[in-house]
Amino acid sequence: MANTLVQDLIEAGIHFGQRSSSWNPKMQRYIYAKRNGIHIIDIKETVKGLLLAKRFVAKTVADGKDVCFVGTKRQAKAVLEERVRDVKMHYVTERWLGGMLTNFRTIRSRLKRLEELEAIEADDNFASYSKKMESQLRREMRKIKRNLDGVRNMNKVPGVMIIVDVAREMTALKEARKLGIPTICLIDTDGDPALADIPIPGNDDSMRSIDVIIKELCKSITEGKQQRKPEPGRDESAAGEESGEDRPRRSRRAQYRSDEPAEAPAAAADSESQAPDTSSTADAVASPAE
Repeated sequence: MANTLVQDLIEAGIHFGQRSSSWNPKMQRYIYAKRNGIHIIDIKETVKGLLLAKRFVAKTVADGKDVCFVGTKRQAKAVLEERVRDVKMHYVTERWLGGMLTNFRTIRSRLKRLEELEAIEADDNFASYSKKMESQLRREMRKIKRNLDGVRNMNKVPGVMIIVDVAREMTALKEARKLGIPTICLIDTDGDPALADIPIPGNDDSMRSIDVIIKELCKSITEGKQQRKPEPGRDESAAGEESGEDRPRRSRRAQYRSDEPAEAPAAAADSESQAPDTSSTADAVASPAE
């Protein structure tokens, strides 16, 4: 599996960095060599960062938390919309609105407005409004949907953020750091690895390289969901089995007691004294069942 992953990364060209004239010295440890004025990224560091990110994402999702992908550049937009929708996570591909996390209440209000406009469209297709008002409402709906459609189901702060190109998504990184959200970033040789909690050095300008990284991380999300769903069922079944072992004994004893008439305790005592063999027989019958 590791050899296949390395082969996919190399074929995607993830080891090609930026020109040496525009590099960030903090990326020195991730650079293998320089060829024709272009830095070559060490593929070992890329695999190391990717495997660490996959383990962290799987654990985060298994704990019941969500993942938010951020990639507004043209090369990442189509990849995120295709891959992230399949795993039913959140993504931002159009533009990161300032305060999307730190002022999440306002974002939720805009999403509520989007639901209202969609309800109007489904009801009468804006037939009850004038043409001018219809045009304004449709334009408002398209704008909100374009910017916030990927996070419309995000009701809580994500457990981790996966970001493509740290230099472009600086606002998202600052908000994540302010809220203490861990970040996983695909960083080219012109980026700053200190901004990411888990850096994945690699080419962030190639659609193929972005697709390989996002595909592997989405596989980890699927694995995390599989680990998250069976656990509650197992706990409930185990609890049901344990309680099922105790309940029959208690219920049978309670059943024998409930058969006695509550309004005539003296008569019940006389009947027990008159028929000692019957009670002993009942106890003998009940004891094997216990």
